[in-house]
Amino acid sequence: MENYNIIGKDIPRVDGREKATGAAIYTDDIKLPGMLYGKLLRSPVAHARIRSIDISKAKRLPGVKCVITGEDTPKIKYGNWRLFPITQDEYPLAIDKVRFIGDEVAAVAAVDPDTAAQALELIDVEYEELPTVFDVLASVRKNAPVIHDTSPNNISVDRKIEYGNIRKGFAESDYVREDIFTVHAVSPAYLEPCASLAQCDQEGRITLWTSTQTPYIVQCLLASTLDMRENDIRVIKPTVGGGFGGKMELRPWEFCAAFMARLTGKPVKFTLTREEELTTGRRRHPMRLKSKVGFKKDGTLVAKDLHIYLDGGAYNAMGPTATFLCGNFGAMLYRYPNYRFLGQHVYTNKPPASAMRGFGAPQSLFAAESQMNMAAEELGIDPIDLRIKNAMVTGDTIPDVATISSCGFIESLEAVRKMSNWKRNRGRKKKGYGIGIGCYSFISGGVFNWFNTQYPFSAAEVKVFSDGTAHLLTMASDIGQGANTVLQQILAEELGLKMEDIRLTAADTAMTPQADLGTWGSRVTLMAGNAIKDAARQIKETLFGAVSARFNLNVIFDLECKDGRVQAKGKPDRGIPFGEAVAMVQKTNRGIPIVARGYYTPRGKGLVTPAFSFGAQVAEVGVDAETGVVQVKKMYTAHDCGTVINPMAVEGQLEGSIHMGLGYALSEELVMKDGKTLTNTFLDYKLPTAMDMPPGESVCIETYEPEGPMGAKEAGEGLASPTAPAIAEAVYHATGYRCKDLPITPEKILKR
Repeated sequence: MENYNIIGKDIPRVDGREKATGAAIYTDDIKLPGMLYGKLLRSPVAHARIRSIDISKAKRLPGVKCVITGEDTPKIKYGNWRLFPITQDEYPLAIDKVRFIGDEVAAVAAVDPDTAAQALELIDVEYEELPTVFDVLASVRKNAPVIHDTSPNNISVDRKIEYGNIRKGFAESDYVREDIFTVHAVSPAYLEPCASLAQCDQEGRITLWTSTQTPYIVQCLLASTLDMRENDIRVIKPTVGGGFGGKMELRPWEFCAAFMARLTGKPVKFTLTREEELTTGRRRHPMRLKSKVGFKKDGTLVAKDLHIYLDGGAYNAMGPTATFLCGNFGAMLYRYPNYRFLGQHVYTNKPPASAMRGFGAPQSLFAAESQMNMAAEELGIDPIDLRIKNAMVTGDTIPDVATISSCGFIESLEAVRKMSNWKRNRGRKKKGYGIGIGCYSFISGGVFNWFNTQYPFSAAEVKVFSDGTAHLLTMASDIGQGANTVLQQILAEELGLKMEDIRLTAADTAMTPQADLGTWGSRVTLMAGNAIKDAARQIKETLFGAVSARFNLNVIFDLECKDGRVQAKGKPDRGIPFGEAVAMVQKTNRGIPIVARGYYTPRGKGLVTPAFSFGAQVAEVGVDAETGVVQVKKMYTAHDCGTVINPMAVEGQLEGSIHMGLGYALSEELVMKDGKTLTNTFLDYKLPTAMDMPPGESVCIETYEPEGPMGAKEAGEGLASPTAPAIAEAVYHATGYRCKDLPITPEKILKR
């Protein structure tokens, strides 16, 4: 590893102090003079035509300033997949039909929240109820209720992948198994509920403060739905209390806040309740996965045939991306010479599913890793040995997808084998004790331009000053993952400055460079980091030219920015302070500021992602024979994230992923009845607490990713996937119960 001053060091979060002291400003903390409070009226039925809406009583209530329905809006559909307009299937407020319990029907703005809530009760809606469907298999049957007229079979998107010869592959296999897995919906459960505040100026331009992962996407879609120019919309992302994929789309309250601010001339704010978040919010896709795999006697993988139904709920949301990615994750980790995938995104009368941490990988890999464990047992091969035999390595190619440019998968497997004392513990015959393994691979951002933007995928602007400081402007969004810290580290390292020398302005569409597609798919470090490196390179070239002339040095080979100086490499005496170099250049150029703009778009980097991370995880569990309760005793993790930019941040991401995987495996579940979500509080929705977190050991397997800044790639999101299959295998090892339908509950274990 190169000798860095800041990269690879434990750097505390740059926003840590303000969050710890309560000084951080979230959207709901913002109050403007004359501000109105908004509330949404939601459908109480899962599927119905709207016959009429009477808002007259609500409008007459003292304190109510504005009431709108879908008929008052421009009636423009929206959706993140702008590349294919047919996938844009949502209105900000329902126009003709409601399609799930919670669908937004009307909005009220009043002088206080209580008055707004009272006004909602005065709105009379006449519904003509329609037949409903809540199951994907029932939804695709002939004569099922049609949820969207554009999809008469209720399949909104399908995705096919095929390479090799699948029939020949299975014919040549010595061992074939076929299994059906079902995985459930879970909530992102971010601690900050969604909130949006809009203000309209005298010229009719809108400023929107909103809790979002994607300010640029919100700007574009809000402009579209309001029938305005994009540059007349300014979106500002304040501090965000978590997103995990649940805040990466335009949502009805953002539209309503902006639309009603324009109508009233007053600022309008919407803040959702926890009940709204849990019962109507975006969630991880439930899926039905049918997977058939074939092996040779020695454990060599020969073929895989994977068919997935994704339960998308009432609207597409980010379902097209999930459908696309499921097929790619199904072909990851191992060499499949013959592979076929069919993914079908299905409408049902349930709240929409969308992006959530892992974005198709937790579901696909639960099935894939469970089958690897089952095959290992029946073939009589150790589960880790079976994986090593088939593991991807650097240089392997996934047909029509990508070539693996860096891969530490085998090293990860060997590391967890050693850390967990696998051979000894796997052979233990202790009642209620089990140990299991799960693995993962994940993307470092996507290359497919589904949003159909004309801008670069990421951009950065860097200004440098004669006082030895720099100002970084980026639309990349820190939503709690520590992106601001990592991006400042990259710039500080490139310019030879300290962290405190860097000022950062982020996620403001009127101030920061166009554009950045947001925080999703573990894209920020790689893509925004590369844009920052591009801008820093231009800054250095400018400064190096001036300093080389002064000291008669070779510009290309002889200079560096280090320790606050621009100097000959390894010769601080042949150089000047960074700020002095800036001043020298500005004086030469009549005071023109030194500003550079960097860009990154991963063209020619495959069809999915510029880079893949890899890793393995071992879980040790204890299962109570009388109650069926599972206690995770310890987690062992090894992951290849390329060059580690900030070890402390990587450790935090790992722990967060284990927490999310733990809930997915054992406790979290959105219980529904007839389309209604019953788990509407955190008392009912069993999110693991700090007391439930197991101890763990982890190690980073450092590889160098050529496409990543300083060799870095994804670290954190991918690790949401291996925890559930590792725990499931450990439970099987302890009890003989094989879970194929998450979550793993005591009732299921006791019924084995």
